[in-house]
Amino acid sequence: MEGVAPPGSRAGHPVAVVAFDGVQLLDVTGPVEVFTTANRYGAGYDVRVVSASGAGVVTSSGLPIGVHTGPSGLPRRLGTLLVPGRTDWRSAVADTALVELVGGLSGRAGRVASVCAGAFLLAAAGLLDGRRAATHWELAPELATAYPAVRVETDPLFVRDGQVVTSAGVTAGIDLALSLVEEDWGADVARRTARHLVVFMARPGGQAQFGAGPAPGRPRHPSVRRVVDHISGDPAGCHTLGSLAAVGGVSARHLGRLFRDELGLTPGQYVESVRLETARRLLDDGTGTVEEVAHRAGFGSSESLRRAFQQILGVSPTAYRTRFRTTAGSRHLVTRPQTPAGGTAVEGEAGSVSARG
Repeated sequence: MEGVAPPGSRAGHPVAVVAFDGVQLLDVTGPVEVFTTANRYGAGYDVRVVSASGAGVVTSSGLPIGVHTGPSGLPRRLGTLLVPGRTDWRSAVADTALVELVGGLSGRAGRVASVCAGAFLLAAAGLLDGRRAATHWELAPELATAYPAVRVETDPLFVRDGQVVTSAGVTAGIDLALSLVEEDWGADVARRTARHLVVFMARPGGQAQFGAGPAPGRPRHPSVRRVVDHISGDPAGCHTLGSLAAVGGVSARHLGRLFRDELGLTPGQYVESVRLETARRLLDDGTGTVEEVAHRAGFGSSESLRRAFQQILGVSPTAYRTRFRTTAGSRHLVTRPQTPAGGTAVEGEAGSVSARG
């Protein structure tokens, strides 16, 4: 793969964004908006959307979009190849022409990046073998199963391994594109781009804060089923390995083996996962203070809950609640003077909600 334009250079940096039927619309438009906005602040991206046939495509939302060209209309050397995805990744990787397009263009690019399920197309083209990679948290287990040579990471918003960069789902393509802008043109250009787009320069936390916790299938072994039901019914209970083994009617050592075989977790890890999900649900519902949530979920104290959230989700319980409980945190009340039937303006009797700019 050829090199890209160096940071600070004003040389052109060709970016090819692959489009195809069923592609996620924001996977395409999010990064394109970042790159073209960065050009206002001194970047030099030449962004071209390309399809295998050169014809327009219909996106996942049903919205048709045009493209600039087919592969023959691209520059001989590309700075960046960006591959979006579609939720039905099996249809994407079954499209031989599309996989060949990705593979062929990758050989002309100094850097290859994917957004969301675009990682499946990179994997199908053999570009992720032996590499670390990210994709949408819901699709990560499927990527690991379908392409065992890929080292899938479930939490990062994007992962860089050599000259291949993969990102998490949908809007994470914006995070990815901003990181590429910073790499190519410096932090100031990326920062001004982020401010213009009203997004974080670096989003707090990783994917774990967005995803649901582990949801293993119903255990086959009756002892494991009894223990799982017991933990779920009382997350805050005193769940020692010995007490759980007694519930399951097996030895502690045997219970550990059964949990690893059936759920891929130790009993202790399973208890922690249930408690974390209980805390998340209580925070989502706005039930009680953080201290009360910690006790109800089995963490004992708000400090223990905070440590678990920071370690596993990368955010504090308070920050998590602010982000996920309601959209009201991103709005403010604007009161407007009202003129009643006597002609006197009354301030604040009614208002309207408007989004922060």
